[in-house]
Amino acid sequence: MKYRRSGLMPRASIAAMVLVSATLSACVVAPYYPPQEQVIMTAPPPPQAEYAGPPPVVGYIWISGFWAWQMGRHVWVGGHWSAPRPGYRWVPHAWHQDGRGWRQREGRWDRR
Repeated sequence: MKYRRSGLMPRASIAAMVLVSATLSACVVAPYYPPQEQVIMTAPPPPQAEYAGPPPVVGYIWISGFWAWQMGRHVWVGGHWSAPRPGYRWVPHAWHQDGRGWRQREGRWDRR
């Protein structure tokens, strides 16, 4: 491809460079810090009653709601239906007493 004598690149090349630079500017490399468990001095309230209704797809499992600690207080996070994961079982969120405080263990998919 020939360039004009003025030293300008063809418009397609400029457009490609702009597209690549815009794409790369969206990439952020940041270290991963796993969530830190907190000891909460306030016991969680009893679980709320939830009506799950029928599953949206046959075979889905109900993942119960739980109390989360957000902004200095317990907040109820409602349950939801989820597709099962073959070879795994759902371990629900749970609060455990730790000395005089409480720790939350996040719900997770666990290998059988």
